[in-house]
Amino acid sequence: MVEGNTTIRDSQAVLVYLARRTEREDWLPLAAEPMARVMQWLSFAAHEINTSLFITRLHFRFGMNFDWETAQQRGKQVLQLLDEHLQKRNWLEGDRPTIADIACYPYVGLAAEGEVSLEPYTHVLAWIERIKQLPDYEAMPGL
Repeated sequence: MVEGNTTIRDSQAVLVYLARRTEREDWLPLAAEPMARVMQWLSFAAHEINTSLFITRLHFRFGMNFDWETAQQRGKQVLQLLDEHLQKRNWLEGDRPTIADIACYPYVGLAAEGEVSLEPYTHVLAWIERIKQLPDYEAMPGL
């Protein structure tokens, strides 16, 4: 992302930058504990989701050579963890969407492009639908 003289090269960093630049504490809380809880999901998106669901999508959608079978199995574990986490909550952290939800959503929402079905994960599916109902939501191809 380029904005004036500022260049940010990482999607998680872009989310933090935008939340702070717009002073939207609802998207990224300033208090230590809630901020840390949101930040742990940014790391989860960058590591667990990226090395599983994203990898399978790269293989099946774009023909890149990866160990997609292992990535699919890891992706199912990631989805199970998310599904259990979302069982008693609407959002990944707090009582409203944060940049944690925005960081994880695209990779999870595009899981089918990596031949990983979301059907068994009803709480994840409900979370995806809640995100789609947010004001000013704009879908990207595949979502």
